[in-house]
Amino acid sequence: MKDVYLFSGFLGSGKTSMLTDTIRQFKEQGLKPAVIMNELGKLPFDSQAVEEDVPLKEMLEGCICCSGAEKTEAQIQSLLHDQEFDVLIIETTGAAHPVEALDAVYSPLFADKLNIKGIVTVADSKLWLDRASLTPQVRSLFMEQIRHAHLLLANKSDLLTESEQAQVVYELQGFNSKAYLLQTTNGRVPLKLLQNMQSTTRIAKDDIVSARIGESFNLGSRLIEFTTSFTQEDFEDWVRNLPETVYRMKGYVPIEGIKNPMLFQYAYGMVQWLPEYMKMAPNLVMIGENIKDVQVIGE
Repeated sequence: MKDVYLFSGFLGSGKTSMLTDTIRQFKEQGLKPAVIMNELGKLPFDSQAVEEDVPLKEMLEGCICCSGAEKTEAQIQSLLHDQEFDVLIIETTGAAHPVEALDAVYSPLFADKLNIKGIVTVADSKLWLDRASLTPQVRSLFMEQIRHAHLLLANKSDLLTESEQAQVVYELQGFNSKAYLLQTTNGRVPLKLLQNMQSTTRIAKDDIVSARIGESFNLGSRLIEFTTSFTQEDFEDWVRNLPETVYRMKGYVPIEGIKNPMLFQYAYGMVQWLPEYMKMAPNLVMIGENIKDVQVIGE
């Protein structure tokens, strides 16, 4: 039996950071992990965080939960047939309902081969405190991801004061009293804590508050392809003036005077720039609500 972990969490919460650190810990134990990564956009930006020696299946445009469980089953079947691995990690898009994704793993095709350990939800502590600013539909999804966790990480706790940290812990424990709660930074969780998880009950579909993309709210992705370069200052000015319904951006931005497009990440008002030593395509994926109406820099 191969252990299966489902990593959940809203856009920009820190799932990919947790994924890469967990892969490192499994390798140090001599275990070989495999990954199924579900992304909302058309380009697999997050999958670049997975090293080449880790078996990886990518499912773009949110299809674990939005196009039926049969695609997830096919990916798992392919991994079981073609790859040698000891443990499977499924990272859902930030717009996925974790229980819908978990249910897709319960297939009679491989029920005797997989041991479902449970749902690990990474919650952005700062976003939890600011959740009232989210639209009702998005807030519902954010809360659903937290409500169904077996292990709950209050991530980015380093961005809060001690009193804010205490408030987050108190409120999250009250909201999901069944989950083990851990305060984290950069999504780092001890492997032993993950390995000691065990989901003992299958969650009934009747217990799910549906929040599927395109049905409950207008969350989607948009691919932006740059044909010109910008100054970093001009680009950040554009970012600052984006509507609040833009939740996440990730991609490669051409900056004047710099040889290769820089890796750019944005989540809830915070930006990060990292140098890139390979010439990557100057593309950016934007995730949010009603993003087709957003004015793109340079247009």
